[in-house]
Amino acid sequence: MLFSIISLSLAGVYFFIVFTYQKGWHALENWEIPTGYTPQTKVTVIVPARNEEKKIIECLTSIVTTEYPSNLLEVIVVDDHSTDQTAQLVKDFSVKHPNVRLLPLADFTRNRKINSYKKLAIKTAISLSEGELIVTTDADCVVPVDWLQLMVSFYELKKVCFIAAPVNLYRESSAFEKFQSLDFLGLMGVTGAGIRLGWMNMCNGANLAYAKSAFEKINGFEGIDFMASGDDIFLMQKMAAYFPDKIGFLKNKKATVFTLAKPDVKSFFAQRLRWATKSGNYQEWKITTVLVVVFFYCCAIVFSLFAAFSSIKWAILFVVLLTVKSLVDYIFLREMAVYFNRTDLLQKYWAAQVLHIIYIVTIGTVSNLKKQYDWKGRSVR
Repeated sequence: MLFSIISLSLAGVYFFIVFTYQKGWHALENWEIPTGYTPQTKVTVIVPARNEEKKIIECLTSIVTTEYPSNLLEVIVVDDHSTDQTAQLVKDFSVKHPNVRLLPLADFTRNRKINSYKKLAIKTAISLSEGELIVTTDADCVVPVDWLQLMVSFYELKKVCFIAAPVNLYRESSAFEKFQSLDFLGLMGVTGAGIRLGWMNMCNGANLAYAKSAFEKINGFEGIDFMASGDDIFLMQKMAAYFPDKIGFLKNKKATVFTLAKPDVKSFFAQRLRWATKSGNYQEWKITTVLVVVFFYCCAIVFSLFAAFSSIKWAILFVVLLTVKSLVDYIFLREMAVYFNRTDLLQKYWAAQVLHIIYIVTIGTVSNLKKQYDWKGRSVR
């Protein structure tokens, strides 16, 4: 009886959370580049790269071909001890594109104990950058042609110091990859709505921008550099604490950065475990609260499923819990799919719903037991 009351209460809270996210997404202004707009801001795009020889040229090509004045654009690729041809490819690329330069991280890591190479890569690049606005993306991403125009116009006219923007997956070749794409759409909706509502500050390091002066004002990653990951969310939360009214989400599908889904369960599990292990260090209690509600709600669904074989009451509870989550999620995800022109992903919705519940329970459990993981050939915490 008590379990049923708690489970149904979780369902009610979950319904409220997702419904509120949807309202928050609606309330977000869809940003457009103003007519006749001419950018004035010098931008430094920072691309940390480790063993990305297969994607780095496509990434850099997409950046230098954006509709942005070349005299206001600087691109710094930080090679993080790559053992493949990444560094050489960047050197060759920079011959034809002088506003692109390579920064070997190895030159700055001698005799130093490091847990977060990516934070050090970004910090080092910022210290040597010329731009007023720092924009970050990942070496396995491609950016759209209006990306920097949208970012900079939002920055200049909205007077914000930190901008989060959409990241989606593309070129899916399997049902599992489409599940990840649908999940990413939901994450983007939650990210944008959470910022608009003032509920939480979440973002993805593959599509961020922030004022260099603001980064320096808060002493960069100082105090948050003990975690291997978190160059995005931890920095955003630190920025929000100093500049609570200067955080924005750039809502425009033309500002979306694209990357590939993980090709198999192992790499997907490693990615989500990396994300989940840092959740215990979030400074904002609302994020933690939402994560706890979602985790225990999914656990209740799984538990009631197994218990359903012993009693019709448990079976009814399972159906109710699953129905509430499935319908609420579908309404929200459908809206995101329509906005980003990915309604094709909804064909895999029911299979994705099952996978979502399983991975939430699995990752949530393992991340509280295992704090060390492998990432790009390194064992980090």
